[in-house]
Amino acid sequence: MRSIWRTTDPGLLRDIALVCLADGVVGLSYGAISIGGGLPFWLPIALSLLVFAGASQFLFVGIVAAGGSPIAATIAGLLVNTRHVAFGLAVSDVIGGGWRRLPGSHLMTDENVAFALGQDELRQKRTAYWVCGIGISVCWNLGVVIGAAAGSVITDTDVFGLDAAFPAVLLALMLPALRDRATRTAALIGVVVALAATPFLPAGVPVLLALIGLVFYRADKPVAALEVAR
Repeated sequence: MRSIWRTTDPGLLRDIALVCLADGVVGLSYGAISIGGGLPFWLPIALSLLVFAGASQFLFVGIVAAGGSPIAATIAGLLVNTRHVAFGLAVSDVIGGGWRRLPGSHLMTDENVAFALGQDELRQKRTAYWVCGIGISVCWNLGVVIGAAAGSVITDTDVFGLDAAFPAVLLALMLPALRDRATRTAALIGVVVALAATPFLPAGVPVLLALIGLVFYRADKPVAALEVAR
C-alpha cells in the first residue's frame, strides 16, 4: 500500500481528494433532501451503502418523496445506471479478476472511471480507480449520514447551491477530453439529442439517447470516456 502512495503523482492524488470532498458535499445534500422529503433516516443511508450510485439515489428519493411507486423508482434508477455497462467494459482490465470483481464493480462511479481512463499505464489506472473509488465511498456515505442528521434543519439545499456540486465535478472531469476534435463532435451531438428529448421523455432516458453521439465517433480511435478495454 505504501508503494502506491510513493509511485502516484501527487497532482493526481490532490485532484482525487478534491473530487471526494465534492462528492461528500453532494452526499450531504442527498441525505438532507431525503429526510426533508419525509423519508425515514435509515433509507438514504441504506441506499448509499447498497446501491452507491448518486444519480439513481437522487432519482429514487425524488420519485418516492413525490408519491411515486418504489417499483417505478427502482426501474428508473436501473435505467439511469445502464451507462455502467459501458463503464464496465472500459475498465474491465483495470479492476482485475478474481475477488476484485465484486468490490470493484460496486465502487464503480463516473469519477473513478474517468480518472482511471485518464492515466497511461495499467498500474496507474488501477491506482487511480481504487483510490478514487474507495475515497468517494467513504466521503459519500459520511456526507449522507451528516446530511440525514441535519435534514430537519437544512430542508432546502437549493439555497446553499449543494445540488450544483455533482454536475460541476463531472464537467471538470470531462473538459480535458474535449480537446480532441472527434470527442467534441460526439459530445455535441449527444448534447443536442439529450436536450431535444428532455421535454418529451422521462428523466434518465435523454441521457441514454445521448450515447447516439458515439456512433459518429471515428472508429479508428478509442472513445476517451468509454474506451473499450483491450
